[in-house]
Amino acid sequence: MSGDIHIRKDGRAGRITLTRPKALNALSYDMAMAIEAALDDWRDDPEVALVLIDAEGDKAFCAGGDIQQLYDTGRAGDFAFGRRFWADEYRLNARIARYPKPYVALMQGFVMGGGVGISCHGSHRVACESTQIAMPECGIGLVPDVGGSLLLARAPGRMGEYLGTTGTRMGPEDAIYSGFADVYVPQLKWEELIAALIETGDPAVIDAANEAPATGNLRSIESQVAAHFSGERLGDIVNSLRAEDSDFARQTLKALSRGSPLSMACAVEMIHRLRGPGTDIRRALGLEYRFTYRAMDKGDFLEGIRAAIIDKDRDPHWQHALDSLPGTAVSSMLMPLGADTLTFEREATT
Repeated sequence: MSGDIHIRKDGRAGRITLTRPKALNALSYDMAMAIEAALDDWRDDPEVALVLIDAEGDKAFCAGGDIQQLYDTGRAGDFAFGRRFWADEYRLNARIARYPKPYVALMQGFVMGGGVGISCHGSHRVACESTQIAMPECGIGLVPDVGGSLLLARAPGRMGEYLGTTGTRMGPEDAIYSGFADVYVPQLKWEELIAALIETGDPAVIDAANEAPATGNLRSIESQVAAHFSGERLGDIVNSLRAEDSDFARQTLKALSRGSPLSMACAVEMIHRLRGPGTDIRRALGLEYRFTYRAMDKGDFLEGIRAAIIDKDRDPHWQHALDSLPGTAVSSMLMPLGADTLTFEREATT
């Protein structure tokens, strides 16, 4: 495989290591497809008892998808590449969530966007002291995707709406509380943990290494989040925050002011639709794809990337303001796609 990812069998484990730390292990299309191919190969391989995914470097497990090519093709009017990128990536996310063997993710540093998709749907998600998990997509004109909308919908109370619209980063305890991680193991113990997983193929060794992380922040603001984020629409949330003179309200409004109003409104609606029994990863990914399919030509994605990544002026010109988002804007982005509906089978290639 290329220098961006190292895939091999090691003892009882199928191992995947992201190897581009200078790029914060950003996930490219080719890397995602290599992971999917490995999972297919190992699914019925009796030598592989579990899958172990980790990454080189201390700063990030994976800080998101490699979006430069998405931007370049979208700016050129080619929306097909992005649509295929997202469809194929989402297929991988679904495969991880439903994988029949234990899938262990060691998550250090930044875990964002596409990084969440290849780790937080695993059966055994290990955080450490440096872990910082977030879904900051609304800040670039997308919505929490790669199945992140489902994780947010399953978070306690209204924490999903808060995390999904503000992009707040979660340390290890907050990630466990919110359902994005399972256990905390200090990174100094990872080498020993990896050795045990390779030797035994038994994920029970993870529980034996589990420790209590330092107290996070989210539990302390749970009541405030519940009070302000229980509205049906983004406008209800904003109005509730504006009506309160508190540090929490001011800080949260500041965070919301940085995101695309269209993206945040759609994120709230998606989380509401996905909350409750009977919702699974495929339904979440299908709903996300309705948005990302339209993100370049009808959404704020290209402008968000321009402002954050290309020009880096941090001054995006969104289509709508918080106070002037039409009621039809959300429904237009989340309408069914008909013949273009996301499927979870590979397209035939010629």
